[in-house]
Parts: sequence; C-alpha cells; structure tokens
Amino acid sequence: MQDTENNTKNNSAESEVLAKIAKFSDQFRPIGERLHTLIMNAAPLVPRTWYGMPGYAKTKDGPVLVFFREDKYVSFGLTENAALIHSETSKLMNSAWYLTSLDAATESVITDIVRRAVSE
Repeated sequence: MQDTENNTKNNSAESEVLAKIAKFSDQFRPIGERLHTLIMNAAPLVPRTWYGMPGYAKTKDGPVLVFFREDKYVSFGLTENAALIHSETSKLMNSAWYLTSLDAATESVITDIVRRAVSE
C-alpha cells in the first residue's frame, strides 16, 4: 500500500511539473519538455515544483538539486545542495546557465551536469 501511495504522490508531483512546463511560452515550451526528459534520463531523480518552477531531487522529500525556469531565456541551474564543480582557475563554481535552444552538444553537457550534480 505504501508503494502505491508514494507512486501516486510522485505521479502527482510530476504532473505539477509538466503543468508548469506547459505554461512556458511557445518558444520555450519544447526546451522545457526536453530538459525534463534529459534530467529524468540522466539520473534517478524525483520531479516536483520548487518555488514555482520544475525542480528535481534524489527523493520526494530531499533537497532540490537541479531546476529550470522560463525568464527572458530558459534558466537551468543547480542549488547549493548539488555536487558543485569547483573551478580550477578561480574561486567560482558554475551553478546556472541560460539557453535559448538545445542541440546535441548542449544536451550532452546538461546530461553530464545533472549526473555530476547528483554524484554525492
């Protein structure tokens, strides 16, 4: 019974995320849909809305690690709970990116970022 209840909650949370993506503009909705697919395929993450945007965590109650939203562009980012990658040349850590389209190379980078973000 517990597994059925958790699956229902997870499906409901994913439905909320997909509903948020469906509200993206015509220009960015396909990017949001593709980001959702890339993130879900890159690692075993649980989608849910986080501050009104699609967010992804290792567990349904765990901290969000990856998120994206529609602004002037699509913002894709990592939270402080993700395994952040330290720069070898400065004190900066990459944590957010803007995009206006996706291609195979960008999708590959995003997949790698998600996999690294959940590695801890």
